[in-house]
Amino acid sequence: MADHAVTHFQNDKGVKEIEIGVKEFMCCGASVPHDHPHVFLDMGSDSDIICPYCSTHFKFVSELGAKETRPEGCLFHEPA
Repeated sequence: MADHAVTHFQNDKGVKEIEIGVKEFMCCGASVPHDHPHVFLDMGSDSDIICPYCSTHFKFVSELGAKETRPEGCLFHEPA
């Protein structure tokens, strides 16, 4: 499994909003084969952003770690 320099998130659960602990990340959509192009998103000075591919709303929450999400389980893992 490759470790990403930029954290990747996915939305297999189909939730409207995912809280994350980073402002720069990649959105993958869902797990393969239902993923979309892995797009780099940067919130800049904002605290949220919407993925232009899957419309997932990502919200920055400072108390979360770089690989933590709410709901849990939205961190992308390379297929084995």
